[in-house]
Amino acid sequence: MSLLKDTFGRKFPYMRLSITDVCNFKCGYCLPNGYEVNKSDNRKFLHLDEIKRLAKVFSKLSVSKIRLTGGEPTVRKDLPEIIKILKNESGIKKVVITTNGYHLDKKIKMLLDSGLNGINISIDSLDRDTFKKITGHDRLPEILRGIKVLQNLNFNNIKINAVLLNGVNASEKDFDSWGEFIKINKVDFRYIELMQTGNNLEYFKKYHVSSKIFKEYLNKNNWIYQTLVKDAGPSLNYINPEFKGKFGIIAPYSKDFCRSCNRLRITSRGDLRLCLFGNTGISIRHLLQKDDQLEELQDLMLGQMKFKKESHYLELGKTGITNNLSSIGG
Repeated sequence: MSLLKDTFGRKFPYMRLSITDVCNFKCGYCLPNGYEVNKSDNRKFLHLDEIKRLAKVFSKLSVSKIRLTGGEPTVRKDLPEIIKILKNESGIKKVVITTNGYHLDKKIKMLLDSGLNGINISIDSLDRDTFKKITGHDRLPEILRGIKVLQNLNFNNIKINAVLLNGVNASEKDFDSWGEFIKINKVDFRYIELMQTGNNLEYFKKYHVSSKIFKEYLNKNNWIYQTLVKDAGPSLNYINPEFKGKFGIIAPYSKDFCRSCNRLRITSRGDLRLCLFGNTGISIRHLLQKDDQLEELQDLMLGQMKFKKESHYLELGKTGITNNLSSIGG
């Protein structure tokens, strides 16, 4: 077994695999006008045979966790088959998904039966009107019903993400609202600091606020920092013995954010990306067409590790080739 390791000593047991860049929401920070077809890119999304071969290579490279992303991954009708492939044919221990929760209450049983280990749900506000303004959809009650279905099925690995937006969902009242929610629900809630991408500069200037304001709130209210585990994501997690759930912060502009990087990305059309905000990507799709190409693909991915940079340099305004988060899987 080989190990994905870069020149800075970082190891990569965690892979984010986008299976579509289509999204059915219109979030202001990502796709304010909704999904638009990129006519210059006529490649189709990765199909099942290609994903099966990818999974086998991931396993040989000691990848233990795969997160399925998009766009919105649940728009793919073969999502249950994708989960089964990753779980049953590769030996991957954890397969998790990030979703906007669209029709979650109707889809969740099917996904769990396929072997899903965890779910991250994007909910930018618990206020119904605010949620609608951010996403373009009045679906908060439906998504909360989906969480209730998960809980009734005794599924505990539930996380909620919200993008921190100045003047929208970043007040102490908003923080208290989420506190009340996780006090009685075994759910991890994390604020993600708004990131600048190639297409959202004006939005970023208007709504960006440092995640320090939420960290100060946590410190003031006696939340205790919890150390990271091996294949954890980038969240800094906080616990309170009086609460069933946890709070977390994903702070990409913080000092040394990239030092603990442990994940790589595959786009929905078969490109390997070493960084969410990198300047380059390399297509690996040509090595996903036959079973006898897998050793060559493994060698290619190992060789690419020498090109991974120490930092994303996002704090310098360098957004790389990421025009919007749906194009790479966030």
